[in-house]
Amino acid sequence: MSFAQARKIADAVLYEGYVLYPYRASAAKNQLRWQFGVVVPRGYSELGGEPWVTQTECLIEPIGKAALAVRLRFLHLQSRIIERLVDRSNELFTPVENLNVDGQSLVTWDEGIDRELDQPALGLAEIIAAERVVPFEIDGGREVEFIRDGAGEIHGRIIRERWPIAGAVRVAGEAMGSVVKVRIMVENLSPGLGGDPVERAVALRHSLIGAHALLGLSDGLFVSLLDPPEWARAAAASCVNRHTWPVLVGAPGERDVMLSSPIILYDYPQIAPESQGDMCDGTEIDEILTLRTMTLTEDEKREARGTDQRAAAIIERADTMPGEILERLHGAVRYLRKSTSDTRDEQEQKPWWNPEMDTSVSPATDSVQINGVAVAKGSQVRLRPGPRRADAQDIFFDQKIALVEAVFADVEDKNYLAVTLIDDPAADLNRWHGRYLYFYPDEVEPVEANPKVLMAQERNG
Repeated sequence: MSFAQARKIADAVLYEGYVLYPYRASAAKNQLRWQFGVVVPRGYSELGGEPWVTQTECLIEPIGKAALAVRLRFLHLQSRIIERLVDRSNELFTPVENLNVDGQSLVTWDEGIDRELDQPALGLAEIIAAERVVPFEIDGGREVEFIRDGAGEIHGRIIRERWPIAGAVRVAGEAMGSVVKVRIMVENLSPGLGGDPVERAVALRHSLIGAHALLGLSDGLFVSLLDPPEWARAAAASCVNRHTWPVLVGAPGERDVMLSSPIILYDYPQIAPESQGDMCDGTEIDEILTLRTMTLTEDEKREARGTDQRAAAIIERADTMPGEILERLHGAVRYLRKSTSDTRDEQEQKPWWNPEMDTSVSPATDSVQINGVAVAKGSQVRLRPGPRRADAQDIFFDQKIALVEAVFADVEDKNYLAVTLIDDPAADLNRWHGRYLYFYPDEVEPVEANPKVLMAQERNG
């Protein structure tokens, strides 16, 4: 059991929505942050706020003396206040939104500090016998950093302050035939926010942000809740998950690590290998965000760099990204069959969707069996658009006779037909331009057998 691979996915969850494009503190959409996995103090929650507790339930197949490890991860809000020096002799400072020193912009901003809390490994027999409660406390703190120019002269200071958090992790188990149902509850028990309503910004100081848990097993296997085996479906259906959802992580087929995530994922989520780093933006698309970041003005980039270290890293990565790396972000096709082109030069000159890229495909001579009849280029078919169609004009093609111009295969290796209408006055023109109508084999029926196809079949035995 190792959390190394799971951590890559968990980090993406942790910083989901941390800072949004255009990565500047002044941007309107960065005024309301911390939307994912927020576990607020109980007192604030009971006044109508967000949840103060999360619950994860999952299934384990024990093997020998199975033991469960739980790692709680979240961000701890840290306020960063920029203060400008206004009276050098009396060392007086005043808070400001931003301060420029030697061309560098420093911006008042709330940062997130990574927190990881490992719970002692617990044997399944222990947690079945009795619920285990592990309390935790995180101290607050205050730090001062002076802002100096290149000559060492002080122009201001940065005040970083964070507030204490207290909570507990509860782990319990229940034997259910051949599996054990495990429940992990994370509670925020930070005091002092009950009674009078407080602003969300105050509650966030004592909150777990982006909270999630990594679950690891020794001598046991997790059961997928998304696709449980038939024998475990009833037990899986009994699992209740609140504000979090557990999925299998690691290499497909491995079942010793789960990520209980505050955002919906599927089993075995992966970070695209083309991604060069976290974009910290909800539902991020690396290429679009990188291109947009490149279009920011120098003043906007300066403010983004002064907003947060992670925002600065994004700006730097976009500014220095080589062209070949950017091209990789444009997209990838992962499930095509292997090309049979003879040389690498040919492959580089022709795009993947070009039929010439794969000599095993020949649209002009390939055929497909429909109702026991070989249909290929030159065959006549009656069009019967199926229910999958969403184009309104298909009703005009129903029952029309069409001439098959080619047989293609899509990226899932499913055959489809390119056709022209027999009674279309523009058929020759469309054929010359390669403008065809496209139908899958189950959307047509043969009108007659194609003699050329029959002859080819006879020659091939």
